[in-house]
Amino acid sequence: CRGINKDRAPCRAPRLRDGEFCFWHSPEHADEAADARRLGGLRRRREATIQGAYELDGLDVVQQARRWIEIAAADTLALENSIARSRTLAYLAQVALRAYEQTELSDRLRALEEATKSRG
Repeated sequence: CRGINKDRAPCRAPRLRDGEFCFWHSPEHADEAADARRLGGLRRRREATIQGAYELDGLDVVQQARRWIEIAAADTLALENSIARSRTLAYLAQVALRAYEQTELSDRLRALEEATKSRG
C-alpha cells in the first residue's frame, strides 16, 4: 500500500487487487472504511461494558471458562421453559462436567510431575 499511517510510517498492508492502496487507504473505499472503523469502535465499547458487567477476563484459565458457563446457565435459566432451554441447560451441564474432569486430570498430572521431579 502506498498510504501513510497516522504516525507518518508507510502502510504495510497488502494492496487491493489492481490498485495502489489497501482497503483502509483506498479513496474508492473511504466510506466503507469509515463505517468499519465506527463499527469496530462500537464493538469494543460494547465488549468492555459486557466484560465489566459479567466480570469476564477472557478464557485463559479454567476459572474464567467456568465463569462463562455460569453466566450462560444463569441467562438460560431466566428464559421461559421450553425444550430448547432444557437442551441448552443439559449441554451446559455436560460442558461444566467436562471442565471439572479436565481440571481434575490437570491437577493429578501436575502432582505426578512434581512427585517425579522430587524423586529424580
